[in-house]
Amino acid sequence: MPEASAALPFAGRTVLGIFAHPDDESLACGGTLARLADAGAHVVVVCASHGEAGSISDPALVPDGDLGRVRVRELRDAAAVLGVAEVIVLDHPDGDLRWEHVPELHAEIVALIERYRPAAVITFAEDGLYWHLDHIGVHERTYTAVLSLGAAAPPLYYVTMQPGVMREVVEAAHAKGGAPPDSSFWGIAPDAFGDGANPPTFVIDVRDWAARKLAALRCHRTQMGPNNPMAWIDEDEARRWLGVEQFQRAPIDATGDAVLEHLGEITHAD
Repeated sequence: MPEASAALPFAGRTVLGIFAHPDDESLACGGTLARLADAGAHVVVVCASHGEAGSISDPALVPDGDLGRVRVRELRDAAAVLGVAEVIVLDHPDGDLRWEHVPELHAEIVALIERYRPAAVITFAEDGLYWHLDHIGVHERTYTAVLSLGAAAPPLYYVTMQPGVMREVVEAAHAKGGAPPDSSFWGIAPDAFGDGANPPTFVIDVRDWAARKLAALRCHRTQMGPNNPMAWIDEDEARRWLGVEQFQRAPIDATGDAVLEHLGEITHAD
């Protein structure tokens, strides 16, 4: 554990991360979750769906056809790598998170916040990392749930991705001569990641946790097959391209201090 984490004011405090699918937690902010865990925070990851509508990199990984079951197991493996204390998987329909079960998901998030009383909540920003509608739905539900708590609301943080960083990952993978020329992130153009996102209000240096972020991503084996560029980069490249995670503080009144801003050297956006 990097020594800098030990003195940070997170011991005994809970941070709640709310995402749409297994693997979102690692891709969006796995380095920050690991850093929080190392600093003594009780990190809880909530996943709104089982990810049953996702891709399958190798059919042998899902011999009974139950992709959702396999992805939940992958999520738990990734969470262990990151040091996440608890994983809560809800049962909402993958692919319809923005429109289906809206009151139910809202109520579940409110109940979880009231149960854990987190020092901070992390979720997607309005852009959903790359305009994924499920991600946008989880952003909307989390925002309205936190807002509904009024003066009792915890600080809410939105995670976004740096524009161009996934293009760099693709180019690094291709430079090794192993990743296929048509390799992609689940068919998503690399430049979609971070495209149109609002500028971050601060960034967190997670270079010392980038190897764990990469290892956690690779736990999601059904999603990270040999055609995915993440399968080809090494730990040094992960440190270079995945070593900064960026956040916005949601503009709502909230109790408590500016929790995530305590992490290491914070660089504020202009």
